[in-house]
Amino acid sequence: MARPKNQKARRDQLVKSAKQAIAQRGLNGLRAIDVAEYSELGAGSVAYYYPDLGDLVRDVHEDAVSRFYWNRRQQGVEGENSRDTLSRMIRSGIPQSRDDIDFQVLNGLHTHAYRDTFHAHLMADLYRLEVSLYTDVLNEGVDAGEFTMALPVETAASNLVAMEDAYGLHFMGGTPLTAEGIYRTIAANAEVMTGCRLGE
Repeated sequence: MARPKNQKARRDQLVKSAKQAIAQRGLNGLRAIDVAEYSELGAGSVAYYYPDLGDLVRDVHEDAVSRFYWNRRQQGVEGENSRDTLSRMIRSGIPQSRDDIDFQVLNGLHTHAYRDTFHAHLMADLYRLEVSLYTDVLNEGVDAGEFTMALPVETAASNLVAMEDAYGLHFMGGTPLTAEGIYRTIAANAEVMTGCRLGE
């Protein structure tokens, strides 16, 4: 039996391995042996730490949501001004590569949310958090006199999240879009909504 102090490290390792397995094989029919293929642990160890593979998938989802959100939140504190921050925020919501595992996992689990309330709640929380990030940036821009909103702040924030989600889904699905092209499209919409030219 593993020592208690190793439990978290082992589980973290399995979450990382499960992400790779889901990205490569998909979520449907995921097996302990698939996770073990991307880990130094065997299928027996996967079953030991996660007797119910659904619990591992839930931990994967929580980890992906947390990493995605906190990375975006960090972008929100690094801009020199509101327009720069808004530009960085848009970029942080766009996959830069189809090999981005967190985006692959989140897209896969998004569809899974139709059948599972746990995953549905996580996706709803992520949407709410992303809208709040944009809302904060837009309000700061208005307060600083940088933005003159053509829409209510909450509406604009929701639209920006919806656009990045839609374009990101098409990008990850193989549509001939580029990350830079997606950024410029969303930024152009943001400029109309804020009445402000964004930084590069």
